[in-house]
Amino acid sequence: MNLKHLEAFVSVTHTGSFSKAAEQLYLTQPTVSSHIQALEKELGCLLFVRTTKEVELSIDGRRLYHRAVKMLELEREIKSDFCKKASKGKQRIQIGASTIPGQYILPKMLPEFLNQYPEIQMEIVDGDSMEIIDMVLKGRIILGFTGTKTKDETLVFEPFFQDQMVLITPNTKEYQKYQNSEFPLEQLYHERMIVREEGSGTRMETEHYLEQMGLNLKRIETVAVMTNQESIKKTIANGMGIGIMSKSAAEDFIQEDRLLSFSLSNTKLYRNLYMVWEKKTSMDDYIRQFIQYMKGYYYDSTYL
Repeated sequence: MNLKHLEAFVSVTHTGSFSKAAEQLYLTQPTVSSHIQALEKELGCLLFVRTTKEVELSIDGRRLYHRAVKMLELEREIKSDFCKKASKGKQRIQIGASTIPGQYILPKMLPEFLNQYPEIQMEIVDGDSMEIIDMVLKGRIILGFTGTKTKDETLVFEPFFQDQMVLITPNTKEYQKYQNSEFPLEQLYHERMIVREEGSGTRMETEHYLEQMGLNLKRIETVAVMTNQESIKKTIANGMGIGIMSKSAAEDFIQEDRLLSFSLSNTKLYRNLYMVWEKKTSMDDYIRQFIQYMKGYYYDSTYL
């Protein structure tokens, strides 16, 4: 008997809804439905009475419910006992993070979570956004943090942070004149730009925004392509060019007056940073707890 089928059965029972169970389990509704159908086929009975508004346990469903709960509790006990012995008391979460989440956002969020859950150990790999998404698809990591998303329907992209994008320039008289007014986007045609590498979420989101604003990217001169945010900041501070990047990444140089920052429009421009996982991934409770914790900071602009 497949324990994931029983988990879906118990979740539908508790929530009274296939869609709410899917949300609780981080699965799609069709996947939950297929789990229930497989269980009903295996047991040779209907487990739920389906009405227009909700689902209720059938007589056979009530017979199964308490046994299913006991089996899932026993599974958790076994995992807790043996996994802790194998990892010296640590439950490991394998995650991957692109540059902005990995270098500037997660380091400020993870300590509090790990203080709350000292039994959890993080294993973190880095890459650009597209590399992280590929790692999730290939099963190398269970959860990724990226600066962009794709249209792959096998993946779930859940926003966890709003990241402000700013134009950064050297702190010179040439750019100080724009401090009391909006930096004209047409001026980019007369500037040398330092940009991130292909596959970077920052680069993809920046190019998408500039195209939306009617700029011709082919007319904008790229003087350098760099993968390292710290190198980009230092290079711009030394006068080689200007760039568009996460304010979270540039904040230290801005505070030290080594760089100037400008909003890219009349209102501040934000992009979502995402958590990504496969829809069919079976997640342990401690991973779900971590996802819920990270979701709690979405829209919290005062956190960083």
